[in-house]
Amino acid sequence: MTPISLRNSPLAPIYEKVASGVRLDVADALSLFGSTDLNALGAVGSAMRRRKNGDRASYILNAYINYSNYCILSCQFCAFSRKKRNGDGFELTLDEIVAKAKAAVAQGATELHIVGGLHPSLPFSWYVEMIHALGQVEPRPSLKCFTAIEVLHFARLSRQPVDQVLAQLKEAGLDSLTGGGAEIFDAEVRDRIARGKETADEWLDVHRTWHRLGGRSTCTMLFGHVETLAQRVDHLSKLRALQDETGGFTGFVALPYHPENNGIPVDRAPSALDTLRTIAASRAFLDNIPHVTAYWVGMGLRLAQVALSYGADDLHGTIQEEHIFHMAGASTPQGQSEAAMVRAIREAGLVPVRRNTFYEVVGEAPHPAPAPAESGVVATA
Repeated sequence: MTPISLRNSPLAPIYEKVASGVRLDVADALSLFGSTDLNALGAVGSAMRRRKNGDRASYILNAYINYSNYCILSCQFCAFSRKKRNGDGFELTLDEIVAKAKAAVAQGATELHIVGGLHPSLPFSWYVEMIHALGQVEPRPSLKCFTAIEVLHFARLSRQPVDQVLAQLKEAGLDSLTGGGAEIFDAEVRDRIARGKETADEWLDVHRTWHRLGGRSTCTMLFGHVETLAQRVDHLSKLRALQDETGGFTGFVALPYHPENNGIPVDRAPSALDTLRTIAASRAFLDNIPHVTAYWVGMGLRLAQVALSYGADDLHGTIQEEHIFHMAGASTPQGQSEAAMVRAIREAGLVPVRRNTFYEVVGEAPHPAPAPAESGVVATA
């Protein structure tokens, strides 16, 4: 039954499609992206979230490690990369990376999320050795590493085809690819924000190859810069088509653009309305991708909590230390506590669950400790 708030809304037919399991088309997605009716958008996004995941929302105990920000590219939107001549870049040794991994695991991290720039001189064998060394850390964390452009860089370094590069990384212990680097697939947009980076077809082919090897990965969209709404829908259409083909994407992450400290002439980050609309439209359109993450690093935990009422069913992770979004201007904390994410999910009326890299539930969220007794009176729930 159509909610009362939707009965006079132009989005009512779209809600009915979602509720009855009918796939949305491009025109439907454009209608969602063009709407400013937050009540209707929330109803549509939440309808798909309930279909896919019921009343559960997840988080993961993870840690980010960036091995280096030296990069041969000069993407206009990137505030993270440095050249060796800049004097303010960084490069970790393998021992330093392993030490960070052990420290993160000691703090409870079950996943390591590792990416970096396209380093000008490290050989492919260094990355294989890194994955192998991290796989020896106990208890063994899940290794979610590298973007598609890093994989292509490794292929060029080693003069091997992408499938052989990925097979070697998998054999060394790589568990999942990250979804970074997708940005917006439109060629004109990529030329304006990331000239010289991999093409859309190359990004998609790396993930297609990984999926065919039995691997899983996430996918992303960087929104709120110079792209049009139609280009967002085109981007989502390409992700949905690849998922129809391989089924290898575990989740989708919408990444709000941060305009500070880079070369794209954009004055402000996406509004809260646009962020929530993007979550709702993406959740409704990507009917074959199991999960949608509200990335608290990019939007803040409070807005990410609201996004749980617009179709998101995941808040990402504890992270511990993050560089890429913060160097671009994000003012969110470097990490989040498990308790904060559990509280945010419960306050949104959903059931919090702890997940692994593949969005599989691995444990119940901890319950808050009882309030301390005062004056001899025992606190009760």
